[in-house]
Amino acid sequence: MAHLFEPLRLREIELQHRILVSPMCQYSSENGFANDWHFVHLGSRAVGRAAAVLTEATAVTADGRISPDDLGLWDDSHIEPLQRIFSFISQQGSIPGMQLAHAGRKASTSAPWKGGKPLSPDQGGWSPVFGPSALAFAEDYQVPRELSKAEIRGIVQAFAAAARRAEAAGAKIIELHAAHGYLLHSFLSPLSNRRNDEYGGSFENRIRLACEVVDAVREVWPERYPLFLRISSTDWTEGGWTVEESVALARILKSHDVDLFDCSSGGNLAAAKIPLGAGYQVEFAERVRREAGVLTGAVGMITEPAQAEQIVRTSQADVVFLARQFLRDPYWPLLAARALGQTITWPSQYERARLK
Repeated sequence: MAHLFEPLRLREIELQHRILVSPMCQYSSENGFANDWHFVHLGSRAVGRAAAVLTEATAVTADGRISPDDLGLWDDSHIEPLQRIFSFISQQGSIPGMQLAHAGRKASTSAPWKGGKPLSPDQGGWSPVFGPSALAFAEDYQVPRELSKAEIRGIVQAFAAAARRAEAAGAKIIELHAAHGYLLHSFLSPLSNRRNDEYGGSFENRIRLACEVVDAVREVWPERYPLFLRISSTDWTEGGWTVEESVALARILKSHDVDLFDCSSGGNLAAAKIPLGAGYQVEFAERVRREAGVLTGAVGMITEPAQAEQIVRTSQADVVFLARQFLRDPYWPLLAARALGQTITWPSQYERARLK
């Protein structure tokens, strides 16, 4: 039976334990470039001995950003500043990873502390934004332009090109973002996908884009490195994407060489009622793991060492992704190990502060 501080091998990568830094948007880039903020933000979690540190949702095209301040990987010039960050993460014994994303119909908004509202071109945003169908995310959002088949093929190739750049930058894990109402999720869900071609309608058609992106990325992403997929396990709304469909998708994409499913939820409907609470999404990771026979990650309001330990020890998930808790405490794995009576190597520079 696994426990929180047991190593986990994924292809040729070994995680030192089961605590990973979940992708967290920082809204601190200019023209997609990583900078000193990203170095400190990501690097400090590696110093805190996270097993893997994943970047925020990193846009594969400029118009696929959530905001003008998002990290990007649509151009070779984005590689160099990431190399410094990923090299430092690796030096700390953590695995550097990237979440690749396209915001779809939720693109062109301001950072949360700037209001988090849609931006017009004269406000620094852009138009059009894109989606599977001409259905806006919410009343005050742009109505997206329905993607043509040629544009869909272009986005698939943009994900593959970004994966090549991620490898060049030194990433060893890629997570594809198919959750939270962004482009891949919006194709999966019948709430946002009303197409009547081979990308819409049936379950098989709605998952087609996600499958094509996975295949295109896997074609260029080294076989020795793992590929993750983040999903919204449910839309929390009648008539939307369901847990049963998440299980079915995981079964299919397991054979397409996806190594782990990061099980989040929601984000595709502004009015969805989500019952927030400690570990409220863990049940999805457990069900997808059990019924699809895949590795999963649990995420969402996981804050306490004993809580994380129970998730792994009871086989609800294989890893835990922490987000806000890592913002509160970049050194959470060090303190969790002490609380659980486990041994973990502290940075030499911090050893004097360790409580024996």
